[in-house]
Amino acid sequence: MAEAGDLTIGFVGLGNMGWPMARNVRQAGHPVVVYDMDAARAPRFVEEFGGVAAHAPADFAGVSVLITMLPDGAAVAQAVLEWDGGIAAALTAGSVVIDMSSSSPLDTQALGVQLAERDLGIVDAPVSGGITRADSGELTIMVGGDDAQAIARVEPVLNVLGARLFLTGPLGSGHAMKALNNFCGATSYAATAEALAIGQHFGLSGEVMLGVLNSSTGRSFNTEVVFKDEVVPGRYATGFALPLLAKDVGIAAALAQSAGLEAPVCSTVSSRWTQALERLGPARDHSEAHKGWWDVVLAESAQPEVNPPLGGQSGVPKGDDARMS
Repeated sequence: MAEAGDLTIGFVGLGNMGWPMARNVRQAGHPVVVYDMDAARAPRFVEEFGGVAAHAPADFAGVSVLITMLPDGAAVAQAVLEWDGGIAAALTAGSVVIDMSSSSPLDTQALGVQLAERDLGIVDAPVSGGITRADSGELTIMVGGDDAQAIARVEPVLNVLGARLFLTGPLGSGHAMKALNNFCGATSYAATAEALAIGQHFGLSGEVMLGVLNSSTGRSFNTEVVFKDEVVPGRYATGFALPLLAKDVGIAAALAQSAGLEAPVCSTVSSRWTQALERLGPARDHSEAHKGWWDVVLAESAQPEVNPPLGGQSGVPKGDDARMS
């Protein structure tokens, strides 16, 4: 199995997630060739970390593994197959493409057919964990593929980027898992936003509600992180764009439809996130979605003063307060 530094890595997409991921690959000792549609980003990356800034597909000649971190499967296909003849045309037989974007599984499978005709491998390996874990190299990575040898070849690279790798199954299964994970996350966000909005009408502050939820069965990543750190304080700066989550939930809904499965929750949640995107526009952070659903402020400034749990931090009544239970 190849070790760090043995493989020359191409990296396409130096956005919020791609930049720290490409940096980690470079700092692990791999030679890198980097590209981004923003013409200034690749040269800046090379100035800071070294490597080669690509200006055309031919610049990827000699790359053994090509990583794409782009908005969707259409953008991946455009870069790999269409951009001035496509990067795939510059790759040698046996090279492997790792699509780490949030792509449709159907797009990935179609791309796999075309790459196989060129004797190129493909692995879908979308990620979860956000910018913080991209920065630390502790992403969760969902790995799908039909070629065990291709997966083994890229595993050292994936280990640089992630702390937990899950082999999900055949090609496309990684992207299916990513979409379904984000569907679950989007659902818990929507449910939490509704709970906080309803609770306001009964005098409940966002802080008190989150305190109870995070000590009870209603807790989730959204209650523990997104609402606690971003929504209630009014920061709205997770770094994960609203259009990306709306897209992922739409992919999940499309997968349910293609499977002929009745999935009313998925359909409804997809509609809600599409509605938020249409009303707020593509520049918003995903944590702002509730603003597209109602004219209700969930931020801290709109909440009454927080009351701590009775009896201290444990929330267990003591003394005379025990009669209140």
